[in-house]
Amino acid sequence: MMAPGCQFASDNTAGICPEAWEALQEANLGHQPSYGDDHYTREACDSFREVFETDCDVYFVFTGTAANSLALASLCHSYHSVIAHSVSHVETDECGAPEFFSNGSKLLLAKGEHAKCDPADVARLIRSRNDLHFPKPRALSVSQSTEFGTVYRPEELKELWGVCRSHGVSMHMDGARFANAMASLGCSPAEATWRSGVDVLCFGGTKNGMAMTEAVVFFDKELSKEFAWRCKQAGQLASKMRFISAQWRRLLQDGVWLRYASLANAHAQALAAGLREIEGAEILHAVEANAVFAKLSPDVDKRLKAAGWKYYSFIGGGARFMCSWKTTEEEVQALLGAARG
Repeated sequence: MMAPGCQFASDNTAGICPEAWEALQEANLGHQPSYGDDHYTREACDSFREVFETDCDVYFVFTGTAANSLALASLCHSYHSVIAHSVSHVETDECGAPEFFSNGSKLLLAKGEHAKCDPADVARLIRSRNDLHFPKPRALSVSQSTEFGTVYRPEELKELWGVCRSHGVSMHMDGARFANAMASLGCSPAEATWRSGVDVLCFGGTKNGMAMTEAVVFFDKELSKEFAWRCKQAGQLASKMRFISAQWRRLLQDGVWLRYASLANAHAQALAAGLREIEGAEILHAVEANAVFAKLSPDVDKRLKAAGWKYYSFIGGGARFMCSWKTTEEEVQALLGAARG
């Protein structure tokens, strides 16, 4: 059973959505070729090409850490560097995996309000040194949505792209919550990615209601050469690939992925609105996806914890509440009721 009150600790605490569960059951019928040579995988990859309105290479892995680390490793040699925000997931929560899988590419940390990279600071890092003794900047990693629940708009990405392209720097997008960002932006997935300069996207499925599946989408197909071998070597090539790809095949149909993301975002907005009305709660960042960051007074924090609610308090300078595809209005009101006392 779920521990009391952990619904808002993370969007990972939610289970598998009905559509993904049905896709798993369907894929379980009969026999299919292994290692991705099945019709579910082929059809899922074609669905990505339809969603993004372009030909692209698609690979499936089990975790976001693997997706980010292997994607960045495909962009860099060991003597290169990756620019990322100082609170990005690749910097704070990947246990050194990007450096490990790239054989030592250095992370250079950029500044920026609300966890978004400041183009001027990215330019500073790119231009700071060009001598032989410093790791050459080769990639910029941006998170969509960010660790603080904010989102990059296409014009912001294009500004970063303008800084990168003249220096041969590729753009990687950590899209663990890409679906939530898209539900917030209201533009096309193409406009939010490759049309704005993104070369490779790590599209999160696990936080969108699926089971242990992330997609690595290369818009610049030159960068994906031999990526399948990277996946195999890293233990990320599923022999029964159909159980991963069938979920994507189903959720990308009829915009199911966006509907669940929109639901999570709407509950986050409702939660933030309720917290704003409570004395002792202050919203710290714009609520643009499915995360709410709040500074809580000791009294509010004590009431919530006494009622059994669980949430992280080491990210973003305050308490973080995450809404998922499975969050309900009743759960939001129950948490707010506990906060009011």
